[in-house]
Amino acid sequence: MNQPLSTGAEEYLSWLAVEKGRSRNTLAAYRRDIGAWEHWARNAGVEPLDAGPDAIERYLAELRGGGRNPASVARSTTALRGLYRFLVGEGTIADDPTVDVRSPRLPRRLPKALEERQVLLLLEQVGGSEPVDLRDRALLELLYGTGARISEVVGLSLIDVQGDDGLLRVFGKGAKERLVPLGGPARFALDRWLSVSGRPRLAPARWARRSDSEAVFLNTRGGRLSRQGAWAIVSHRAEQAGLGTVVSPHVLRHSCASHMLAHGADIRVVQELLGHVSIATTQIYTKLSQEHLRNAYEQAHPRAGGVRAR
Repeated sequence: MNQPLSTGAEEYLSWLAVEKGRSRNTLAAYRRDIGAWEHWARNAGVEPLDAGPDAIERYLAELRGGGRNPASVARSTTALRGLYRFLVGEGTIADDPTVDVRSPRLPRRLPKALEERQVLLLLEQVGGSEPVDLRDRALLELLYGTGARISEVVGLSLIDVQGDDGLLRVFGKGAKERLVPLGGPARFALDRWLSVSGRPRLAPARWARRSDSEAVFLNTRGGRLSRQGAWAIVSHRAEQAGLGTVVSPHVLRHSCASHMLAHGADIRVVQELLGHVSIATTQIYTKLSQEHLRNAYEQAHPRAGGVRAR
């Protein structure tokens, strides 16, 4: 199965990398998925470019029957859909054989969230005064304090944080702008990072790109901090705090939402804060909050266990 991919598949992966900016991990996964499909198709006597819906359905059925988990099958389905839509768009083939192919339904999992004491431990262990310490504390405080997505935080420009109204301007999915409150600890950490002791000490003598000069968060080379860089910072600081490396920026977003709901915040307020288009997306956090409430009750109440009264 190590034979090279078809020309169309290579062009599709290049398009994903250059035009869509997909990560290396995503590209590697898609390469494996498409390679497995093309290998299967040729062994079945089907040229991938000429494959019809029946062949693709048979292939996906074999994946399911072979014990592949639903998430893996769903990713393979997504990779093949993307490939054939691309080939139709390029005029390589006339019809998309995946148009009626459905992805397997995946169970909706509750998001991972830290306990409040764990968040406090994470934040307070970043207490140094070096520029990277000030940057990392501000980054963590903003991620947890605002519930913003990592892409929204690393995309911040100086003009987005200069208001005196205690609000932060972020740009979410589809470049949709929203204002989110900036709490006292986050504001204090951000001010320290933007002071002469922080960001200016990481700024280069000459900016590589104009957008870097406007970035709130910088890497140690003086460029705008990337999503991958921010992810590494969160993981590193979590490991230092003894929380393991499973803590991600998205975990802090989940923690912000679940902790607000646990303390009585209205779900519509949390929806607006997180930038969810649908209230249904936010409602998953209410389940997380209820689960936390039940666990706390069962651990603390002397009559939580045993047989229920009739």
